[in-house]
Amino acid sequence: MLHLLIVSYTGSEEDAAPFVRDHVEYLERHHADGVFLVSGQTVPSSQGGAIVACGVDREAIERISAEDPFVVNGVATHAITTIEPGRVHAALAAPLTAAAASRD
Repeated sequence: MLHLLIVSYTGSEEDAAPFVRDHVEYLERHHADGVFLVSGQTVPSSQGGAIVACGVDREAIERISAEDPFVVNGVATHAITTIEPGRVHAALAAPLTAAAASRD
C-alpha cells in the first residue's frame, strides 16, 4: 500500500521556519525506518511539500502524519491519499516490494 501525503502550510513559509529542524529530523527518522520513500518541497516551495510512504496501513500513516512537528505546531496539514498499486514501473517494483516486506 502506498500513501501520498500532501503537506500544506496553514500560513506562510516563514511561520513554519522555526520548526524546520524538527520536521527534517522527523523526515530522516521515517526515511531510515523505510516508511518514507520520497519527500521534498513543492515547486514553488511556499505551498509546502509531499511525501510518498509505503509499507504501513492507513491507520499507521495517519498516526505518523499527526507526529510531524509542522502538524503538531499547527503550521501545516497533511492530506493523505492511499493508493493500492495496480501497475508498477519495473524500476520501482523491487524497492516497493522491499519497503513493504521490511514492515511485515
